Amino acid sequence: MIIKSAAPQRILLTGGRAPVALELARQLHTGGHTVYVAESAEYHLCRTSNAIAASFRLPPPRQQPEGYLEELARLLEELDIQLLLPTCEEIFYIAHGYEKLSRICRVLSPPLETLRRLHHKGDFIEQVYQAGLPAPETRLITDTAAWEQAQQSIVEWVQSVESFSDNSADDSSLRGNGIYDGPVVLKPAYSRFASRVLLPSFFQRLYRGGSQRKGSNSSLSAAVPASLSPAEPWIVQRYLTGESICTYSIVHQGVIVAHAAYRCQYRSSQAGASVHFEALDGAATLSWVQQFVETQADVQGTPFSGQISFDLIASDVDQQLYPIECNPRTTSGVHLFRPEDGLEMALLDPDQLIATQRIIQPQPGSRAMLTLPMLISGWRQGWSWQDWKRWFTAMRGTRDAVYHAQDRGPYIEQLRLVRAAWRLSRQQHITITEALTHDIEWNGQTIQS
Repeated sequence: MIIKSAAPQRILLTGGRAPVALELARQLHTGGHTVYVAESAEYHLCRTSNAIAASFRLPPPRQQPEGYLEELARLLEELDIQLLLPTCEEIFYIAHGYEKLSRICRVLSPPLETLRRLHHKGDFIEQVYQAGLPAPETRLITDTAAWEQAQQSIVEWVQSVESFSDNSADDSSLRGNGIYDGPVVLKPAYSRFASRVLLPSFFQRLYRGGSQRKGSNSSLSAAVPASLSPAEPWIVQRYLTGESICTYSIVHQGVIVAHAAYRCQYRSSQAGASVHFEALDGAATLSWVQQFVETQADVQGTPFSGQISFDLIASDVDQQLYPIECNPRTTSGVHLFRPEDGLEMALLDPDQLIATQRIIQPQPGSRAMLTLPMLISGWRQGWSWQDWKRWFTAMRGTRDAVYHAQDRGPYIEQLRLVRAAWRLSRQQHITITEALTHDIEWNGQTIQS
């Protein structure tokens, strides 16, 4: 069935620093739409792209939420925008101002409370259970006592595993039904790019490094996070083994209109963001996401609409899909769609797709990567020769998501972007990854307006 293209629209993108924003800008521009970008960062990928009609700098939403929303509303009216399309964590601040902004144009964002419950890693797992789907056991940690209890249990598990290591025992025999009877992960309830995640390997390294030292087991545990509190909780979650799969979907009134599933083989760090994306058959993940979104509604009972993405594990024990976390925004799955796939229809005219019962999906095997992080991911690894061969093959046969022969500006701009993030990381004593989202990240705090 032939689907006609969406009528030309005037679109304002936010989050122009992200490769996903650049991807959307290029595809929408190719579709004949006029695309603008508004950003709080001085340097960003979309700033120098031929796909952008004009770029505007806004106040930082995290530090100046009121000023950010005022300037954004002014731009929407001045440019006669028809769709406001957030791509990064500025979506939380936009959702805070949704009532005002949605009177000016269509805003592709759910309400803030809906976003909060999806962004919070503990609350998200509760919603998974409510949807009747399996999930790894997860507990909330809000105070020092709970943290220390978790640490003690983790140390005891590590000691059990290490006591069998000389005989190469399979640690699966040590797992029971309790969350601490097997390997676990600790991470902030609000976080991104796997920042501050403590994997089982971290605790095993601690144990091995301290095994020759005298002292109590507590000397082998991780320090209590300074900000740990009910307002900034952490979670402890059962660690699962299996294939890592990510999804990206566009949902309209509870119906999926675009969906991509992709393999996460190469990452920026052991548990960091994916840097190489390969489309998979999306049938199983599509069914999973549909079951989840069918149970989602805001406080008024309105079905979910917006972009939503999941990190899943296809368990190597029972082959079921288990969710790890949710990102209620644009993610790297957009890189797998080509202009001819019709992703613009899912964004601009989802009602037509629903009427024709069509779901936009990328071609199986479609691949994309972020070349610079991909190079770094290979440089950091201690792989075998076969691993290196697979990495070289993945590099050679994959298009770069930033470079485009007719739009080379963003490829140079990414160097300016990284340099600015490096400078900020030095000033603020944070990592470069944290510096990249320093002005837009949202960790559950009340937004003043």
